[in-house]
Amino acid sequence: MYWWASELRPRWSLKMPLTIPVVFTLAPDPVAAKLVDSLARPGGNATGLTIVPVELSSKRMQLLKDLVPSLSRVGLLVNPNEQPSRGYISEGEAAAAKLGLAQQTFEARTFDEIEPSFDAMAKADVQAVVLGAGGLFYQARFRIPELAMTRRLPVCAWSKETFEPGALMSYGADQLSIVRRTVVYVDKILKGARPAELPVEQPTTLQFLLNLKIAKALGLTVPPTLLALADEVTE
Repeated sequence: MYWWASELRPRWSLKMPLTIPVVFTLAPDPVAAKLVDSLARPGGNATGLTIVPVELSSKRMQLLKDLVPSLSRVGLLVNPNEQPSRGYISEGEAAAAKLGLAQQTFEARTFDEIEPSFDAMAKADVQAVVLGAGGLFYQARFRIPELAMTRRLPVCAWSKETFEPGALMSYGADQLSIVRRTVVYVDKILKGARPAELPVEQPTTLQFLLNLKIAKALGLTVPPTLLALADEVTE
């Protein structure tokens, strides 16, 4: 059977038999979440596909700075209840420091905590927001752009699905192609392959997406170099 990564840990907590092969998909950090021993050799009865969004923090910061030349303070929105959050914070801080930016972390554990976090960002004079990947912010993907726009805050998302509702930009894995690849792993296991010996697959296709309508509404001019880099431009 296969599960979304967000469903996996709660179900394992019910002490289900670990003899059942498990294929997870869209897992942000399967090693940190203790789903596998390593990406190369999972070692247990689970394997699957990861979106590795944490390691892309540096590229997101660079693209955001190129798009917002006056950028000096970046807000990182994370859900501390989700395992990869610590990685987002440390990777983001390192990336910001290299670019001469200051990163401030804001937390939201529930849907109702998201708006107060945006209020806190506005009070802290944050100039742009990077979203940590996770189920909560995916569920709030339509609400977040509304909150950001009323506070004149550009938002950097992590996937096409979280970009389309109204983020300024996104850089991350092509999640649709990852989901489609999940059945390949299921097929291999049904044909006798052992999950412990099937390396966790990392994404091979990354997408840089831009929304010119949002850029215009925020008073931003998109450099021609970024337009040339974009895989998709929304007007």
